[in-house]
Amino acid sequence: MSQSNFSRPGAVDLSSLRKPAGGAPAAGGAPGAGSAAGGGAYVLEVTEANFQADVIERSLQAPVVVELWSPRAQGGLGDVLIKLSTEYAGKFLLARIDVDANPQVAQAFGVQAVPVVIAILRGQPVPLFQGVLGEPEVRQYLDQLLTVAVANGITGRAEPVGPVAEAAEEDAPNPRYEKADNAVAAGDLDGAIAAYEELLKETPNDAEAKSGLARVQLVKRTQDVPADVRTRAADNPADVEAQLLVADVDLMGGHVDDAFARLISTVQATAGDERNAVRLHLLELFDVVGADDERVVKARRRLMAALF
Repeated sequence: MSQSNFSRPGAVDLSSLRKPAGGAPAAGGAPGAGSAAGGGAYVLEVTEANFQADVIERSLQAPVVVELWSPRAQGGLGDVLIKLSTEYAGKFLLARIDVDANPQVAQAFGVQAVPVVIAILRGQPVPLFQGVLGEPEVRQYLDQLLTVAVANGITGRAEPVGPVAEAAEEDAPNPRYEKADNAVAAGDLDGAIAAYEELLKETPNDAEAKSGLARVQLVKRTQDVPADVRTRAADNPADVEAQLLVADVDLMGGHVDDAFARLISTVQATAGDERNAVRLHLLELFDVVGADDERVVKARRRLMAALF
């Protein structure tokens, strides 16, 4: 469950977790009616009985992050994930599953140790990570997940399933971005790019529009990647186009540090207009990942050293 397989759906058969027809509900809840976890507006306690309705079906609209946990395990991720689900205000829904009470779920995912965190996008599992991580590391995985979600046309927000805190209400979807969001959801990347560019003409420092534009442009650039692009980049370090495209592919696959390191090395190896083009491309990838991300902060320092 490492970054290396972040963007590839796992070979997990979820068919056994579909809601049974007329069967008795599994322990912990009624079919199709997951209970909201304490204090979380975007948190559900999920069971085998309501997995189909509360995880699979909801994942068609927005990413669902599944935390598989056990009350027997020392430490956990619950507090961190619940806090971030509120902060992200519906960009993902958190589904918490007690594997002791729901062994069929644990078996379906091949869980051998907890906690394990897996995302579901359009009904397909995407491995995230295993073990207890700190908030900065968890935030990085969530941001990568949202990039993958956009690449798959998933831009909706989850509806609150519990009391909505005041902070979450303030972060509710902004109609300002509705045109761009709708274009992405429809697969109209050019339309989304135009909508974000229009917003930036009005408000050049709109951080969310900058990030949205950078994400959509990244998705568009990586739609048809030549099979030999890595070979080209390896054989010819001076092939700037190949270096830029491999960096894009690395970022889409979750290899953020690799993407940044490649472009910083390319900055050092180029001059003039080529160097400026690489610099601007790297700044765009910074917008994709987020200015506050620790990897971006470190890469900015390395970029400054490379330039001066």
